[in-house]
Amino acid sequence: MIGVEPIDIKGKIQAANAEAFNRIVSADPALVDIRPAGEVVPGLEDRMVLHSGPPVEWRNMSGAQKGAVIAMTIFEDWADDIPSAEELLSSGGIKLEPNHHHYAVGPMAGTISKSLPVYVVENRAYGNWAYCRLVEDQQQFGNYHTEAIDGLRMWRDVWAPSLGQGVRHMDGLSLKPIIAKALQMGDELHNRPNAASAIFAGAMGVPMIEAGVATADLTSTLSYISGHDLLFLGLAMASAKSAADSARGIEYSTVVTAMARNGYEFGINVSGLDGDWFTAPAPAIDGLYLPGYGEGDGGFDMGDSAITETVGWGGFALGGAPGILSLVGGTPEEALNYSREMREITTGLSPDYSIPALGFEGTAVGIDIRKVAASGTLPIIDTAIAHKNPGHSIIGAGLVRPPMVCFHNALRAFAAKYGLE
Repeated sequence: MIGVEPIDIKGKIQAANAEAFNRIVSADPALVDIRPAGEVVPGLEDRMVLHSGPPVEWRNMSGAQKGAVIAMTIFEDWADDIPSAEELLSSGGIKLEPNHHHYAVGPMAGTISKSLPVYVVENRAYGNWAYCRLVEDQQQFGNYHTEAIDGLRMWRDVWAPSLGQGVRHMDGLSLKPIIAKALQMGDELHNRPNAASAIFAGAMGVPMIEAGVATADLTSTLSYISGHDLLFLGLAMASAKSAADSARGIEYSTVVTAMARNGYEFGINVSGLDGDWFTAPAPAIDGLYLPGYGEGDGGFDMGDSAITETVGWGGFALGGAPGILSLVGGTPEEALNYSREMREITTGLSPDYSIPALGFEGTAVGIDIRKVAASGTLPIIDTAIAHKNPGHSIIGAGLVRPPMVCFHNALRAFAAKYGLE
């Protein structure tokens, strides 16, 4: 088994992991467009809804994810109301596939369909692309009511086209400087992307004006982006996806390239085992709830947003984001300890993304399944909480760790593939 691997194999693993680490930290994400998903996301078909996490059938979907898929079915005019949407989905009339299978990611339920505009991010260091939908606090949590779907329509009809005009006018926007600056301003880029959102909003006003966005649309869009603290999360997720994907498929690498959840299962991908999911039941979240809700209301862990932790942000950068603790719980010292702890299970520290509170040392990058299994230390993820039933918006936030069995099973598969049994 891994841990007593022959010297030549150990050297191959170290070299492969160094390559994976270098690809992740040298990624250069840039927002190059915002377009309807059907125009840009590879393999996205008509009557298909992409979702967060590993593959899952309709019958096994969590309540919140079912609610979000129902909302997308109505949004696309494939069904007129909730009962007809449920009937269509139950009969297999809508194809369901993971975002990750299409170079995409989505927050919470993560739903993407053809008419929903997505951020188009190019990793200019390696030439690969990634996509993410908008972030909001209603439909992505399973709310299928009119107000939630109307928010998607505003994104489709006004906000995304206006932002897209501005992005194309300036020939894209480099995201790496924004991410680096935000991490030094108290963001961790998962539950708290406030600084990054403000920087991005500030960068978009003049390009939209110069691009000739109609006054009414411009006013609406500026109001939307200036008051949206979570705006940048979608861009952070697409940036992280583009970085992690550049490290996929490296033979002998034990570095994790995705962590994703759907409220039913938690799954990971590993570079040297590209394409395989290693899953276990999704865990419960230890968190704080909005007034009127409690632990009995919460669904299990859900969302593709753990792609941020996969590349060293989110929970891995909690030491630099004490402001988030009022949302997820804990103390500043605990947050610092989380960031220190993640060094035990990773390949190295980022040369570009640093945390002032840790002496400007870089964030921990390159989760190694061998180190997770050997140390017993699991990645820390900060996340929002969805209701266990469909029809609700956000109900809380907290901290969670993946099931250890995901890493053990990945390690066994690695040993089998590379002759280490």
